[in-house]
Amino acid sequence: MLMMYLAILPAAVLLYYIYKADKIEKEPADLLVKIFLFGVLSTLSAYILEVVGGGILGLFFYEESVLYMALENFLVVALAEEAGKYVVVKKLTWKHPAFNYTFDAVVYAVFASLGFALLENILYIADGTFFTAIMRALLAVPGHAIDAVFMGCYFGAAKKCEVLGDNNGRDRNLKLALIIPVMVHGFYDFVLSVADIYPFAMFVFFLFEVVITIYAIRKVNTLSKTDTALFAQAQPIAPMPGFTPVQSVVPGQTVAPAKPAMNFDPMTGQRLTPVEPQKFAMNFDPMTGQRLTPVEPAPQAPVQEFVPVQPVQYDPVTGQPVINPES
Repeated sequence: MLMMYLAILPAAVLLYYIYKADKIEKEPADLLVKIFLFGVLSTLSAYILEVVGGGILGLFFYEESVLYMALENFLVVALAEEAGKYVVVKKLTWKHPAFNYTFDAVVYAVFASLGFALLENILYIADGTFFTAIMRALLAVPGHAIDAVFMGCYFGAAKKCEVLGDNNGRDRNLKLALIIPVMVHGFYDFVLSVADIYPFAMFVFFLFEVVITIYAIRKVNTLSKTDTALFAQAQPIAPMPGFTPVQSVVPGQTVAPAKPAMNFDPMTGQRLTPVEPQKFAMNFDPMTGQRLTPVEPAPQAPVQEFVPVQPVQYDPVTGQPVINPES
């Protein structure tokens, strides 16, 4: 029972540490449980790939050679384990609505990795010694968490690039979210594998562990403090009197979060000049709220020139009009 506690405790402590580091908005419990359980299941896929990959390498290389150890640790073990965790995180979280802050990616990656590490640790300790349990608690389980910090860092950056419309940055960071953890994990295993041949490798291993652990802790603290929203926050809309918005809004309802406009060219890095919003014309009476109907002006008759008319004079005897009378 004590050995079982020693197998579970390191993962539990690290899970709690990462969960508390997510300060702005906690992730849904059901999502975290699902990621953790699928991380546990990824242990099975990694085991199958390691057996197959190791068998194929054995056909071409001597198993005790340094080249075989390098290929096995980097391209078989590290790649199989980190790829399984990466697939879990990508499939379960990339389009999930809860993935709305940059630090969320670190939380997801750590939960998937520690799910893997928990089952792996139990299997190792079941046939191991108390010393094995202590060493794995101090090195192996935290090692998986450190790999996950790198994965989450680049995974969050990839999501941010997608939101900003930078597809090249998204693809580049998604690749790094797998490549960097594979390199760190592979180096960890490779140095331990060659320690029997080169004793000084143990010094390199412990130096590497100290440096990478300090770096990972500082990285988590920095990412936690600088955690930012991926999308613009929703704001309530109050319709103006007499003005019908394009999208009808129920009182108290908020509009779905809108993607922030990219204010720079992702290829050149040059800032784009913002476009001033176009003002709409008021088409209602502000006093009554009634919509105004535009009134076409009535056509005006042309102005005629005024010509004075001379008065008509009459002959007082005959009553006939007199034309151009002479004075």
